[in-house]
Amino acid sequence: MRLKDQVALVTGANSGIGKAIALRLAEDGADVAINYIVHPEAADEVVKAIEAKGRRALAVKADVSNVEQVRHMVDTVVEQLGRVDLCVNNAGVQKEIGFLDVTEADWDFMIGVDLKGSFFVSQACARDMVKRGRGCILNVSSVHQEIAKPRFAPYCAGKGGVRMLTKTLAMELAPHGIRVNGVAPGAIATPMNADVLSDKQAEESVIKEIPLGRFGKPGEVAGLVAWLASPEAAYVTATTYFMDGGLVEQVVDYQEPGAGKS
Repeated sequence: MRLKDQVALVTGANSGIGKAIALRLAEDGADVAINYIVHPEAADEVVKAIEAKGRRALAVKADVSNVEQVRHMVDTVVEQLGRVDLCVNNAGVQKEIGFLDVTEADWDFMIGVDLKGSFFVSQACARDMVKRGRGCILNVSSVHQEIAKPRFAPYCAGKGGVRMLTKTLAMELAPHGIRVNGVAPGAIATPMNADVLSDKQAEESVIKEIPLGRFGKPGEVAGLVAWLASPEAAYVTATTYFMDGGLVEQVVDYQEPGAGKS
């Protein structure tokens, strides 16, 4: 159990990728704090599943875009589980809306969760980690930190910010023995993609852009996170790993149909 007796905090962990990460970390020996903002019953189910694996678990409600709630959340985790060894910033939101129609409220909502949340959750956890001279912060970003997605400008901006946040925190926290890395998933079969997965034509349209020809699984992302959190990745920091089936490297052919290729 490569994470035996470590304490992890995973934000947005009552469904999808966050849930898979929380369960995998528990399988690898960690005690896990589950952050959520809605659906407390789902968070309780994750807690029970972790406890069934013989690990301690805790569900903490907090809006990661609210600094006061973030600090209270981390204080609660430290008080009840003893410390924070691993922080996984997974909570994220997106909203499809054209650039010209984005309101200040839309911007604040997405940037607040996707970027501000990652910043202040990392800060609160790092303050505890610095005391012990070790720790690990993992930011779950998106291929859209690299690939433009029309009608999702605030989301892409937030994820792009997370990329640079990861690099900068890694440099600043390295002297304290704290590693910071990113994981950028592509198309993953989660509730967030339910509308695409329920539409065969839409699903096939996405799949044809993915070199490996399929959607990823939450457990696959969780496996990468678990490795990055482990001693096996002790020399890895300031890096973002793409879990996207090759999507971000896909070369788009802009030529007209039937045109020659060079």
